[in-house]
Amino acid sequence: MPGAGHPRAALAALVAVALLLGLWGTWRAFAPSPANAGEQLRQQARRIEALEQRNATLARSDQITRQANADLQATLAERDEEIAGLRADVAFYERFVGATGQRRGLSVHELKLAPQRDPQLWHFVATLTQNLNRGAVSSGRLQLALEVTDGGSMRRLDWNVLRQQAGAPGIEYSFRYFQQVEGDIVLPRGIRPVRVVVRLLPASGAAVEQSFTWSAATTSAGG
Repeated sequence: MPGAGHPRAALAALVAVALLLGLWGTWRAFAPSPANAGEQLRQQARRIEALEQRNATLARSDQITRQANADLQATLAERDEEIAGLRADVAFYERFVGATGQRRGLSVHELKLAPQRDPQLWHFVATLTQNLNRGAVSSGRLQLALEVTDGGSMRRLDWNVLRQQAGAPGIEYSFRYFQQVEGDIVLPRGIRPVRVVVRLLPASGAAVEQSFTWSAATTSAGG
């Protein structure tokens, strides 16, 4: 029949319209509204900021760990150097007091000076030895003197000057084989030390003097 196609066309049109309306409704339901889109952008921004802060924290933590590891390695190297020096000292003292050790009277085995916070103040450690008279006690006092250049001329600063005290007594020592004697000296301003003289004044017998260059005495062990 000629008019039969018209209802079918109308039905098809209605179905198409319904399908379009359904798709539009679904999109409206799931698509972000302008307000929701703004909130999502803010959430993403906060998330990015949090991640950046976390990355910065991790980077800082890694830097601290690396620095701590470097400090640890430096400390271990210093300890190894110190242990090596102590072993060398022990070996020397074992040979010194042993039956095969060379016999020597009172002498200065080593002298070391180290600067303190005050640039004029220096701390010294002198290692005294003797094995000539086995079992005998060596006692007396130790003094230092400095040979310095001052304005182009060489002169000697005695113990009283270095201790800033008139009639300053020497530092006492008393030992059988070896002993470390420590003390402090004060250097006048404007001088250039050249040599350090250790003067030992035993309770009996003649005084003993030994000199060390300033550079050798102020070089750290193993340096």
